[in-house]
Amino acid sequence: MSQSFLASDVHRAVTGDTLPTAAAHWLARQGAAGSACAIPGDASGRRYWRLPRGLIFMYAPPPEDILPFLRVQHRFSRANLPVPRVLAARTDLGFVLLEDLGKTDLRALLDAGGDADLWMQRAMALILRLQRAGQGRVALPPLPSFSTARMKDESTLFTDWYLGRHLDLILDRSQTDFLQALFAVLRESAAAQPQVWVHRDFHARNLMVREDTGLLAMIDFQDAVCGPWTYDLASLLWDRYWDWGRVRRDAWSLDFLAAMCRHGAALPPPADFLLSVRRMALQRNLKILGIFCRLAYRDGKSGYLDFLPRFWAYVMDALDADPQLRSYQEIFAPWQPPSPVR
Repeated sequence: MSQSFLASDVHRAVTGDTLPTAAAHWLARQGAAGSACAIPGDASGRRYWRLPRGLIFMYAPPPEDILPFLRVQHRFSRANLPVPRVLAARTDLGFVLLEDLGKTDLRALLDAGGDADLWMQRAMALILRLQRAGQGRVALPPLPSFSTARMKDESTLFTDWYLGRHLDLILDRSQTDFLQALFAVLRESAAAQPQVWVHRDFHARNLMVREDTGLLAMIDFQDAVCGPWTYDLASLLWDRYWDWGRVRRDAWSLDFLAAMCRHGAALPPPADFLLSVRRMALQRNLKILGIFCRLAYRDGKSGYLDFLPRFWAYVMDALDADPQLRSYQEIFAPWQPPSPVR
């Protein structure tokens, strides 16, 4: 078969877990022919297959775009960060051949009884490594900025998809003003923090335990930005799979602060740092409520509705822990997610 596959033909060829015919031919030319085992996907439209000899094939059909993934992988790899090697890619077809980091992610390891304190310390050390790696990288094009405009766009996910679509609410002027005031506080907190390299989806399923070294490596990093230094910490500690509780999250946050201190960073007082972490988590968790509803109603992935109660609890806990925002609990209380209907 000619190497000049038509992208439209490739995308029409995918059914179920079947590897596209054009992909099989392309993989053969990369020396990666063999049986392909489909791997359960993520929230995106990307699809994955495990191949022989320690390889992964990623297919990103439209509207997915593999260029952001490849660009960030190049930056991270150049900075000696632990990410899978890209062995080959064809951008017009959305084909990427990757190093296989193994089958064990941090979630699986902790579910099997792994020491949570030990692995959280290792994960936080990786966040710090990522942050330090981005310093002084002036020779590379910068990562996109986690700007005020981007945060404003994220706030609409909560209002449009969680309140509007999931709860079928139309806010009155007073409710809208209260929410906009809250979003402004969260944006100001994020903008006031040092801006560093941020993975932006740094959670247990995106941290692989490498089979060869037993160390953590990052995947699913294509949305990386230059953003607040508490963002990845909030992603890690306010997880969808376990609610660690406020006391434990605060203790880990202070461990992270102490680790930054050992690296000579100019740091805020512990109480101020905890406040910034919680506000970053609140911003992110409001966004996640909207994203999970969008995945359910737009993309047909209704299982994400099962996570809404956990993230709603995170939001209410964050409001309760913040003296400036505590009054918002009364406004948010009627918006508690109903039990999902199957």
